[in-house]
Amino acid sequence: MRAEKQLLLDDLVKKFKAPAFVVVKHGMTANDANDFRRQIDKTGGEFEVVRKRVLMKAAEAAEVDLDGIPMEGHIGVVFTGEDSVETTKVVCESSFVSAVGGRFDGQVYLAADVEKLSKLPGKDEMRAQLLGLFEAPQAQVLGTMEALLTSVMHCLQNKVDQDGSSD
Repeated sequence: MRAEKQLLLDDLVKKFKAPAFVVVKHGMTANDANDFRRQIDKTGGEFEVVRKRVLMKAAEAAEVDLDGIPMEGHIGVVFTGEDSVETTKVVCESSFVSAVGGRFDGQVYLAADVEKLSKLPGKDEMRAQLLGLFEAPQAQVLGTMEALLTSVMHCLQNKVDQDGSSD
């Protein structure tokens, strides 16, 4: 194997250590590929266009099973960053590529499953939902107590107004 191909293979093997990746089918021009890369970079991911043979060798060397993922047409791989769901959303919403499969937490998923994963909320959304869940009961208790106190104050004010007007 030539030195350039070996470097590419070694680089791909390292990237397969990412928490997740999505295999995509594309038919992009160079400008489209650059636009797509910029979108993926914003989420902390990385997009690589590779030959199928090199992809299969790198997956084998990294002990990653790609069986069941269809490898037809022009193939690329999107390696996700910190938030796999956010990167997967960008892939599934893109008009440049279509997901054909992926691997998340050691499990291989087909295109339909990757699409379902992209519908999940991202880390920031889930954190906000969790904080809202913790905050809601406290806010309700505080609102109830505030309503009780203000109703007592209104009753006292009404009594004072009634007593003052009868003089």
